Amino acid sequence: MARFDLSDAEWVIIAPLLPNKPRGVPRTDDRRVLNGIFYILRTGSPWRDLPGRYGPYTTVYNRFNRWAKAGVWISVFRALSERSPESMAFIDSSIIRAHQHAAGGKKGARITPSVSLAGD
Repeated sequence: MARFDLSDAEWVIIAPLLPNKPRGVPRTDDRRVLNGIFYILRTGSPWRDLPGRYGPYTTVYNRFNRWAKAGVWISVFRALSERSPESMAFIDSSIIRAHQHAAGGKKGARITPSVSLAGD
């Protein structure tokens, strides 16, 4: 088990929410696929760079897309937030670097409206 893989408690909550339509070919383990999806989302790696322990990257990618279209992710997030409301407090700490000259503009330039008001 890798460092950020699903715990048994998390898996108990998520497992019943996943669609399971058995076909002729045996399915790749859903827990392993979920761990692969979370690995990609956490690291930002390309799908092709998914480590082999999570299964074929095409399987992981296809299942991610199918579950997104079926609304599975919404039900998973809803179930997790209902079970642990304090864990859903997110703080966005995104940082976007600007070019060193991005702050430079004409000093003392006036900002004038492009349309003058009728009352002026």
